[in-house]
Amino acid sequence: MQNEGNFMKRCIELASKAIGYTSPNPMVGSVIVYDGDIIGEGYHEKYGEAHAEVNAINSVKDKSLLSKSTLYVNLEPCAHFGKTPPCSNLIIEHKIPKVVIGCVDTFSEVAGKGIQKMKDAGIEVVVGVLEEESRVLNKRFFTFHEKKRPYITLKWAESKDGYIAPKNQTEPFWMTSSESKKIVHKWRAEEDAILVGRITAEKDNPSLTVREVEGKNPTRIVIDKYLKLDKDLNLFNSEANTLIFNSIKSEENRENKFIKIDFNNLIENILEELYKLNIQSVIIEGGSTTLQSFIDNNLWDEARVFTTNKTLNEGVKSPNIEGEITSEEEIGGDKLKTITNV
Repeated sequence: MQNEGNFMKRCIELASKAIGYTSPNPMVGSVIVYDGDIIGEGYHEKYGEAHAEVNAINSVKDKSLLSKSTLYVNLEPCAHFGKTPPCSNLIIEHKIPKVVIGCVDTFSEVAGKGIQKMKDAGIEVVVGVLEEESRVLNKRFFTFHEKKRPYITLKWAESKDGYIAPKNQTEPFWMTSSESKKIVHKWRAEEDAILVGRITAEKDNPSLTVREVEGKNPTRIVIDKYLKLDKDLNLFNSEANTLIFNSIKSEENRENKFIKIDFNNLIENILEELYKLNIQSVIIEGGSTTLQSFIDNNLWDEARVFTTNKTLNEGVKSPNIEGEITSEEEIGGDKLKTITNV
């Protein structure tokens, strides 16, 4: 008997390889099974390129076996024409008799249409195998389409006595280990955008790039109400695009886009603008005030908090957050805690 869970787990493993490269599309993996063995597999490798089902079908050497095989995929096959033709059509064309799906695609262009199209063609469709795991994999995609805002990850490092920065900081200050720093750069490569406030931009002069790892740089976002920031800061270099939320002007040049915004209900307004720009996920690396504003508005999904061995005795207090601790680990002497908003 075929182990549907194991085959779906392989779909999720394949899909995960493309984290950071498929947005605004979801991450999808697919395997094709004949007589209990995988005879083809593939995943959606990059936005605009072939979908997982296409790559899996193309990888099967003996196409005559497709009409006697089962296709597994972690997300409902699409039924609409986007950058590529509908995958449900391809499955029907190859007369694949059974399709096993991790979870339904709640994006309005799909939302059950792919499943119905395959059922209407006489294909046996099973839905809900490793459903929770399949949804977690694409938490950014689902949050964006269901809540009409980006998925928000908060990140900060604090001293063991609860401070996020020294008192009267005048120069860049890094609290965590080099191993932790590298992981943060990996996280950046997984998200569409990264956001800081004006004070962090001034004091730390961050580049907000992924220079420690391979991957794409996220879109940089800074909140600068009165446009006080020096244009020679690293944030405004040509390494990545930067959005500047402000109260003065809307303007765009090659790398930088100024977006005038109402600073009443600031966080909600920023997320609304990012939704319009099709930005599905943001990691917040700002100071305590910026981080706390997302927490106070309950507009966050998870927080990743490093606790270091340093003691500051005084300084800027860490954000105050409540949620479910879903994981704890040690990295380079730092303790990393992940908190989920429940």
